[in-house]
Amino acid sequence: MTANKSVALLGAAVIAAGAMTGCAGGGQGKPAAGSNGASQDSAPFPITMAVTQVGDIPAKGSEIEQAIEKYTNTKLDIQWIPSAAYDEKINVMIASSELPKLLKVKYVPTIISSIESGLFWEIGPYLKDYKNLSAQDPQYYDNIKVGGKLYGIPTYRDIGRGAIVYRQDWLDNLGLKPPTTLDEWYNVLKAMTLNDPDRNGKNDTYGMVLSKKYNDGVASLTTRIAVSQGAPNKWAVENGKFIPEFVTKEYTDVLKLFKRLYDEKLINQDFAVFDDSEVEKVYDAGRAGVRVAVAQNAKSMQDRLVKNVPSGVFDVMSPTGPKGVRVSGESGNNGFFVIPKSTVKTEAELKKVLAFLDKMMDEPMSTLQMRGVEGKHYVKADGNKTEYKDFSAFQREVKPYRDNLLNIEGYNVAPLKDTPLGDKGNLLAKEGTKHAVPNPALTLPSGTYSERGKELEQMINDAQTKYIMGKIDDAGWQAEIEKWRKAGGDKVIKEYEEAYAKVNKK
Repeated sequence: MTANKSVALLGAAVIAAGAMTGCAGGGQGKPAAGSNGASQDSAPFPITMAVTQVGDIPAKGSEIEQAIEKYTNTKLDIQWIPSAAYDEKINVMIASSELPKLLKVKYVPTIISSIESGLFWEIGPYLKDYKNLSAQDPQYYDNIKVGGKLYGIPTYRDIGRGAIVYRQDWLDNLGLKPPTTLDEWYNVLKAMTLNDPDRNGKNDTYGMVLSKKYNDGVASLTTRIAVSQGAPNKWAVENGKFIPEFVTKEYTDVLKLFKRLYDEKLINQDFAVFDDSEVEKVYDAGRAGVRVAVAQNAKSMQDRLVKNVPSGVFDVMSPTGPKGVRVSGESGNNGFFVIPKSTVKTEAELKKVLAFLDKMMDEPMSTLQMRGVEGKHYVKADGNKTEYKDFSAFQREVKPYRDNLLNIEGYNVAPLKDTPLGDKGNLLAKEGTKHAVPNPALTLPSGTYSERGKELEQMINDAQTKYIMGKIDDAGWQAEIEKWRKAGGDKVIKEYEEAYAKVNKK
């Protein structure tokens, strides 16, 4: 096909492919939810939606938009809202009841309150009727439930993508293997710092370089390492009682490891003020050996490394400890779509909206979102794979739709031609879901956390940094925990326990 393939031809192609769908992904062999959506000979169903602007706003009636409309028999009216103004705009829309049929939202207190007040459809009971939506891992849906019920469809993202990226050539030079126990972590990081792993005769390497955000949020390296050693993911629940990760032995042992590494100058001494961008430069220059990151980072780290160190070799593995692979689970979404009752007034309309979302994960629409138009944005490659032909055009013309609508890499789309390391990273991110340790507090309401959660987290993060740097000792660390409890930590625990009991009552 030529690069200037017409929209009409694309529409015909996706419809034809839709008739033959079932050759890929998890929905094959099941009947389409035809009774839930508009038939191809009926008038297009109008769908309004509000989503986040990604790059430049696509032109109204763009080639991609027309192809989606043709395949799903809809008429789209998409409102693209800049990220910086998104939350405020959504709150105004909700307050004024001027809502589209599909509204992309975040799991934040204002949205949870709107859900609890009955503004949006509960869609859990309908999920089973849609072959693609129902084929996805239940954890995607569990992670956005409110009060144990499902009110939205997530924009799916990998749940278990945490990984350890390491210099395999350094390990070979040192006669070591990737670390799985805390003793091995210490020995590997020490050897990579002191034993000239790059064989250049200089003392110019570190086993690991940290940034000032080392323990921040879902990307916290202390959480990711601790979970691999058996710790909970942010919170543990035992007999209905909530226990923060940082009071567990496994997590405390990780802090002690980093305190030892700092004391012996085996990690950068300026980590408390070191920016992420500077960390990247150290790894790119071939001066650091192990990084706690996400699985897909390995390929890009390798690509940047060989520009400076042609012989350098990164490899990647899932976080592994005494109990095997254990990955700190993430939310698994980049927001989720809710369906307002004020705009979608009947169950029949609700089913049409759900049918649209379901069709977006059929093979033709998955390919359109993830790869673009064949011959223009991508071409077929050997081994039933694909490769981008014009990635810049894809980023400009297709990415805004891909980042906002429903798709999952590896589901109903032919794989990208990639390097072995790229393939491995993608595979580990997929398999990580099976080994993901969920955060049991992820969807539980807490008024105290809503008001003061970030402040409380910063208290503990700062205390951890003080402990690692030796500014406080074990007694001082315990005193900081007590401060956290009195400042609102105990209230958060109590509120989580009450919410957990309510959701799990028999």
